[in-house]
Amino acid sequence: MPDIAKETLLRIYNNMVRLRCLDDKINELIASGIGITQHSTRGQEATTVAACAALEPADYVMPYPRGWGWAIGKGMDPKILLAELLGKKTGCCAGKGGVHVADWSLRIMGRPGVQAAHVPLAAGVGLSIKFRKTRDVVLCFFGDGASNEGNVHEGMNLASVWKVPVVFICENNLYALFTPYEETTSVRDIADRAQGYAIPGVIVDGNDAIAVYEAAREAIERARSGKGPTMIESKTYRIHGHTAMDRFHLGGYRPKQEVEEWEKKDPVKRLRERLIEMKTASEAELGEIERRAKEEIEEAEKFAKESPYPTVEEIFCDVYVE
Repeated sequence: MPDIAKETLLRIYNNMVRLRCLDDKINELIASGIGITQHSTRGQEATTVAACAALEPADYVMPYPRGWGWAIGKGMDPKILLAELLGKKTGCCAGKGGVHVADWSLRIMGRPGVQAAHVPLAAGVGLSIKFRKTRDVVLCFFGDGASNEGNVHEGMNLASVWKVPVVFICENNLYALFTPYEETTSVRDIADRAQGYAIPGVIVDGNDAIAVYEAAREAIERARSGKGPTMIESKTYRIHGHTAMDRFHLGGYRPKQEVEEWEKKDPVKRLRERLIEMKTASEAELGEIERRAKEEIEEAEKFAKESPYPTVEEIFCDVYVE
């Protein structure tokens, strides 16, 4: 049995279920004609949620475009997240950020508009922590496609040179948009590249929430103790297309059998079964978590739809520090 508190395991499961319900709700809104940019996280809930569960409240997250697990995992209320995605003034960025979500109160530093642009920024935040002599840590997520960007090399190199408290997590879902990662990536295991920066490279089953949590916890503790960065490669898979507009992901650029095989490794279902097996929770307790999650997301939809848009007079507010 893993050395993880029952409360933590249930929090991870709860947040994974909430994230899936939110993902489904956003896809439902898109299908109804509402314009939201959605990079579905179905099948990948374990990585971001479980890794964030190992953080402390003052720790930082440098998010990436796939899904909203880093937001839910760090404690963002789905109401203000969905309101932001709908451009409403009750959103976390007053409706002006859209998908480029940030929340300073949660130390969510802002979803980038350019792939991998945030990786050197993570090193910079880590350097700031070192200068300020605090015990905070930065968790930086990016995908397998972004791992080939120059920004990743520069950011990880600087983080290693400066020995800053950053944990880099590459979520390898095997495809960069429509391209298999083997066609663009020089190594089979992206974690092997950590050797070039003289930092640990760890491979973890990204559909096993408990394994992700344990790997992230160890790397975060290492960073917090002053031993510098770690790179974790989380091997996982997205069940839906790259975006809601992707009509070729099932039987097109991805074999249908491949998708079906990965569906059997559903991280939410796996954790549910594991919690019951370990007697951490009963079927009834987990069923209640799932019921409340669906109810919460329905309430979030109502809140977001009923919230007002920013006014024209507010267009220049929040542009500069007052």
